[in-house]
Amino acid sequence: GYAEMLGGKIWVESEEGVGSSFYFTIPYSVGIPGETAVVVEPEGLSIPTIGKLRVLLAEDEETTVTLMKRLLEPYAKELFVANNGVEAIRLMKEHPGIELIMMDIRMPEMSGYEATRRIRLFNKKVVIVAQTAFAMHGDREKAMELGFNDYITKPVSQAALKNLFENFHFLYSEFTEL
Repeated sequence: GYAEMLGGKIWVESEEGVGSSFYFTIPYSVGIPGETAVVVEPEGLSIPTIGKLRVLLAEDEETTVTLMKRLLEPYAKELFVANNGVEAIRLMKEHPGIELIMMDIRMPEMSGYEATRRIRLFNKKVVIVAQTAFAMHGDREKAMELGFNDYITKPVSQAALKNLFENFHFLYSEFTEL
């Protein structure tokens, strides 16, 4: 899923009794100093013009951090990264203007559930979106009960993130009324 989201491909070549070889490609371009990179959006995925946000990404998996930074770039004027729930709480206290948190559920030191519970004690306005690779029946409902505003499964696609941000105004305006 990560290879395809990054614009690459993945495939397998297998021969019975011999074995299998797995291959993947990921586009990579070396920037030339002084040149501006041109980002081409996949067809049909226009970025909503909601303005740039201050976003906190709470995620411990480096590959996911790299992918999410790329996906969040069009939406974020500032992007903070926390590797665990303890860091997420600290960053929220240091930067109270953060408007959106993309919170991984499973992290070391403190889970996303506990971090969200603690953040809600001092900030009820920030929009918090649960993100997990281990989605199970009832997880969405549990997340909403614990103070999350929305829920998204990993690997996060550009289309899923676009939908999230299209709903962001509704989420944010609804939640700031509290």
